[in-house]
Amino acid sequence: MPTLRLALSQVNPSVGDLAGNADLVRSWTRQAADAGAQLVLFPEMMLTGYPVEDLVFRRSFVAASRAAVERLAADLAADGLGEVPVVVGYLDADGPPQVSGDAEPGRGARNAAALLHRGTVAARYFKHHLPNYGVFDEDRYFVSGDALTVVRIGGVDVALTICEDLWQAGGPFAAARRAGVGLVVNINGSPYELNKDDVRLPLVRRRAAEAGAAIAYVNMVGGQDELVFEGDSMIVTADGDLLTRAPQFVEHLLLHDVELPTATDLPTGESVADGMRIVRSAIDGIPAAPTGPAATGGLIEPVADEAEVWQALVLGLRDYVNKNRFPSVVLGLSGGIDSAVVAALAVDALGPDRVVGVSLPSQHSSEHSREDAADLAKRTGLDYRIEPIQPMVDGFLANLSLAGVAVENLQARVRGVILMALSNQEGHLVLTTGNKSELAVGYSTLYGDSVGGFNPVKDVWKTLIWRLAKWRNTDAARRGETPPIPENSIGKPPSAELSPGQLDSDSLPEYDVLDPILIGYVDGDLGRDGLVESGHDPAVVDKVLRLVDTAEYKRRQSAPGTKISMKAFGRDRRLPITNRWREHG
Repeated sequence: MPTLRLALSQVNPSVGDLAGNADLVRSWTRQAADAGAQLVLFPEMMLTGYPVEDLVFRRSFVAASRAAVERLAADLAADGLGEVPVVVGYLDADGPPQVSGDAEPGRGARNAAALLHRGTVAARYFKHHLPNYGVFDEDRYFVSGDALTVVRIGGVDVALTICEDLWQAGGPFAAARRAGVGLVVNINGSPYELNKDDVRLPLVRRRAAEAGAAIAYVNMVGGQDELVFEGDSMIVTADGDLLTRAPQFVEHLLLHDVELPTATDLPTGESVADGMRIVRSAIDGIPAAPTGPAATGGLIEPVADEAEVWQALVLGLRDYVNKNRFPSVVLGLSGGIDSAVVAALAVDALGPDRVVGVSLPSQHSSEHSREDAADLAKRTGLDYRIEPIQPMVDGFLANLSLAGVAVENLQARVRGVILMALSNQEGHLVLTTGNKSELAVGYSTLYGDSVGGFNPVKDVWKTLIWRLAKWRNTDAARRGETPPIPENSIGKPPSAELSPGQLDSDSLPEYDVLDPILIGYVDGDLGRDGLVESGHDPAVVDKVLRLVDTAEYKRRQSAPGTKISMKAFGRDRRLPITNRWREHG
C-alpha cells in the first residue's frame, strides 16, 4: 500500500486580499515541500478569504479570483514547487450571477477547489451541498456542483470535497465509496461554536465510514467580522481512527504520513454514482517518498470550555483590529466585570501598549469601582486615563429638563461621546462591553454604553462572563503571572451605577435565573410553554420574553462581535423589528 505525506495547511487568509492569500499559499507550500510533503491542502475559499458575501455578485471580483488561481499555479511552478500537488479553495463561475437578468439554470458562481500541479490547474471541483442556515447563505450566492472530482495521485485515488459536503449524508461521500477512492480531501471554512470540536470528530468518522476511505479535513483559522475559525484540522482513517489533530486557534502545518489503498484499474473519464457524475483524472509525478523517520503530526487534545472561548474571543478581536488596520482600541473601564473581561481580552489580543482604558466616573460612581478600574489597569499595564463626566452632565442638565431614566441615560451617552471623541482624535477603535444577556433584554443605552465599533463579548452570556474571568485569573496564577481581573470586580453585585445604590437585580432577575431562560428562548427557540415546562417561573418567563421582544430595535443597531454560540444576535438570529407576535401566558 502506498504512503502519502499529507500537509494540512491551517492558515489565516483575509477576505479580498487575493495577492496576500496567494503569498500565504506559496510560503506554506514551501514549508510543506521542505518537509517532504507529497500533497498540500489549503482551506475553503483560500484565495478570496471566506465568507466573501455579496462580493460574489461583482463580476470583477470573480474574474480576479479565477485569474489568481491560474497565476498561483504558475507562480508555484516558478518557485520550484510545481511537482507538489496543491489543493486550494477559490471562487469560480461558469455563468452569470444568479441574481442577474441573464442568469442561466445550473450555472453561476461556484465555491470551488483547484488542484494545482506543474504550473496548471490540473483538476477542479465545485461544492455540492450548499448550507443555507445560521450564518450561511450559500444558496444565495452559489450554484451546486453535480460532479465528484477524483484524481489519481501517487497511485491513490483522491476525491475532492468542500466543507458542507461533509456535514450532510449522501452526495459526494456516498459517491466516493462507489468510486472506490482511498482518500477524501475536505477543505473547510467552518466557523467556531463552543463544543463544535466535540461534534466534528464523530462527524468525520461517520463520513469516513460512508466513503470507506480516509479523510483529510483541513480548516482555516482566524477572525472575519463576527466569525472566528478555530482550525482543528485532522486526519481520520477509513475505520475511524484519529491519526492526527491540529491545535485550535493558531496557524499550523499538520504533516502526517498516511498509508492508503492502491488505486484499482477503474476506467478513466466520466461515470455516474449516487446521482453524481464521477470525473476522473490523474497527475504524473509527485515528489518521491521521503526517506528517514515517518512524519507524525501528533494529537492535540481540545481544551476546557472556558479556555476555548477565551482563545476564540482573543483571536476574533485581534483579527478584527489588525485586518481592519486599527492601531489601538479604547474602552470605558467602570470597575465592573464586563469591562474588566473586555480589557483583559484586549490586552491578550493586542498587548497593553495598544489598549486605552478610560475611567469615566460620575457622582454615582462608587469609590470601590474607581479603585477596581485603577487596579485592573495596574495589573494589565494598559494606558489608563480618568475623565470625570459630572461637569459635562451638569452642563446638559442646566439646559435640559430631565429626570429619572433620562438622567441615567444621559450619563451613559456622555461617556459614549467621550470615547468616540478619543477615537476620532487618536484613531482608536472603540470597544463596547455589553454581554449577550444585556443585549437580549435591552439593558443598555443606545448611543451610550452601547457605542462602539466592536463588542468582543456580544455573544457571551453574563454567567459565562464570570466563568471566563475566574478561569483567566486561575490560568494566570498557574503560569506564575499576575491575574488581570480584580477579585472585587468578580465578586461584587453587578451595577450600572447610574443612580444611587443601583443594582442590575433592581430591573432584572438574578443572572443565574435569567440566563437559562434566555438560552432556551434565544438559542433554543423555545416558546413560553416550553420554557415553563422546563421549570421556569411563568411570571418571570413572561417578563423576560417581553423584554427580549421589545429590544430588537436596539440589537439591530449594536456593534458586531465574535460569534461563539450556536445562535448569535445578528448573523444567526434574524427577527423583524416591527413584529406583533408575542408569546402569551
